[in-house]
Amino acid sequence: MSNETIIGGISGKEIRVPDANGPPMPELGPLGVLVNGEPAKDFGAIDSQRGYPDVLGFQRKLGLLLPATNTTMEPELWSILCTNPGFDGISLHTANVSTPRPQLHTAADLLEYKRQFLEGLTAAVDQILLAEPQYLIMGMSLEHILRGIDEVRTPMAEVETYAARAMATCHDATLAALERVGARRIGLLTPFDKLGNENAAQMYIDLGFDVVATAGFSCANTLHIAHIPDWAKEKAIVELLATSSNKLDAVVQCGTNMSLCRLSEKLEPELGMPVLGINAVLLWYALRENGFTAPIERAGVLLREH
Repeated sequence: MSNETIIGGISGKEIRVPDANGPPMPELGPLGVLVNGEPAKDFGAIDSQRGYPDVLGFQRKLGLLLPATNTTMEPELWSILCTNPGFDGISLHTANVSTPRPQLHTAADLLEYKRQFLEGLTAAVDQILLAEPQYLIMGMSLEHILRGIDEVRTPMAEVETYAARAMATCHDATLAALERVGARRIGLLTPFDKLGNENAAQMYIDLGFDVVATAGFSCANTLHIAHIPDWAKEKAIVELLATSSNKLDAVVQCGTNMSLCRLSEKLEPELGMPVLGINAVLLWYALRENGFTAPIERAGVLLREH
C-alpha cells in the first residue's frame, strides 16, 4: 500500500495517509463478471489495475474506535456528515473496544473500566485496520479514567504507532478548538462522578486552561450516559456552568456517549459563548487535519466558522 504525506491543517504535523484505493482494486476472480455462473459476454472489463476508489469513502476513510457501550457517537457523526453535502465521500468505519463491566459506582469500578478499555484497545485497532482506514478518531474521553495530560497522551501515542495512522484525540481536538475560539475560562459538562470530574479538570488545567466549574451527572453505567435527557444537559449548562458569576469563555462537554450538537446550536446564540460538544469537536479536528475546510453546519459555531 503506497502512502501520501499531508500536513495537518491544525497541528501542522506530517500525516501519513495510506492509499486505500491502489490497484488491484477491486481484485476479481479469474472468470471476472458472471451471469448464471458463466463469464458475461460483451460486458467489458472492470480493470482492477487502475484502482477504483471506495464508492462511499472515495475522499477519506475514517476509523472510529469506540467503547462497546457507546450508542451515541457514531450516529451523531453520521448526522453531521449526512447533512453537509460537501463531505460526500467521507466514510466512517467503527470498531468497538469490549468493556463487559461498564459499572462506575465506585473508584474501584473506574479502575476496572480503565483496565478493560486499555487492554481492549489493541484488539479493536486490529479489527479496524481490516477496513484500511486512512485516519483514526479515538471516540473515548480518556481524561476521566486517566489523571493528567501525560497519562492520557502516552497510550494514545502508542495506538498511533501501533496502527501506523494519525489519530484525532479528545485532548488534541479540544485544545485546538479552545485556542481557535479564544477561550481560557471554561466549564466542563460531563457524565462523570466526582473523581472523573476531578481527573478531567486536571487534564484541562495541565493544558493551560482555567477550569472554573464542573457539572457531572455521575452516571453509574457507561451505557446509560446516552439516556441523559437534553433538558437536563441544558439545565446544567445554563444554571450550573454558564452563569454570570462564573464568567466563562466556553463550555466544554466531555464523554462521547453524551450527544450535544442540537443543544450547542440552540444555546450558543442565547449564551453568547461556544458550547463545545466533544463528538463535533473530534470530527471538526479530523476533517480539518485532513484538509477538508468547508464550513460544517448544524453542529455549533466552531464547525461553522473555523
